Amino acid sequence: MSKQTFHALVADLTTQIAGRPLDDELDRWLNAVHGADSDTFERLKSACVDGVAEGWLCDREGGGIRYGRVFKPEEALHGFSVDVVDMQDLAGPHHAHPNGEIDLIMPLTEGASFDGRPAGWCVYGPGTAHHPTVTEGRALVLYLLPAGQIKFS
Repeated sequence: MSKQTFHALVADLTTQIAGRPLDDELDRWLNAVHGADSDTFERLKSACVDGVAEGWLCDREGGGIRYGRVFKPEEALHGFSVDVVDMQDLAGPHHAHPNGEIDLIMPLTEGASFDGRPAGWCVYGPGTAHHPTVTEGRALVLYLLPAGQIKFS
């Protein structure tokens, strides 16, 4: 999987969500249309697993978390930045989402969850904050951040 192919996969998704409010309705829609049993989920998970193995994803490490910003916000991604983290049974640093955050949870260990959520999507609205937490194993989490905005506490 090339970085360019991954970019095209994400751009296809952001085309579908551009301009939509980051809220519970978007969360439900993403899980219904692009949920854990969908081709979209499988393609994105496969791309992320390959990218980690090839070294162009999660190429940094700190506090037991492998992470990296893959793409800065750009027009082709409808203003979203793309980050991917690799976490196992730990809580990450507290941060806030000024414009919201869309997460794709991809368990690598069966039953692993992110913030108590199983495989699939989790949408945080503008102004929310949390300690991102993976429990019950290891998971990759893809973050889409509008305008790349995140504030670490």
